[in-house]
Amino acid sequence: MAKDHEAAEAESDFESIWLRLVHMIIIAVLMGIASNLLALLTIAQFVIMVFNKREPNEPLAEIGTTMGVWMAKAARYQTAASEVKPWPWTELD
Repeated sequence: MAKDHEAAEAESDFESIWLRLVHMIIIAVLMGIASNLLALLTIAQFVIMVFNKREPNEPLAEIGTTMGVWMAKAARYQTAASEVKPWPWTELD
């Protein structure tokens, strides 16, 4: 009976590592998109500051903060420093 339980657990671990790979690939694609979006937001914020007497656009700054938190959470999952998957699997902080 114990051997059956160990075999089932080993099979479950094997399946979960491949599911983790799928999640890692999806997150890698999302991180690439986020990186490009961050570059565009950076350029937009700079242009806004040039024409707005060095005052940043607050909503853009908040988006940048949220993206930074998401990217940090994603990087921790990608490197196995955490088992917590980023949004869309968990709440966006």
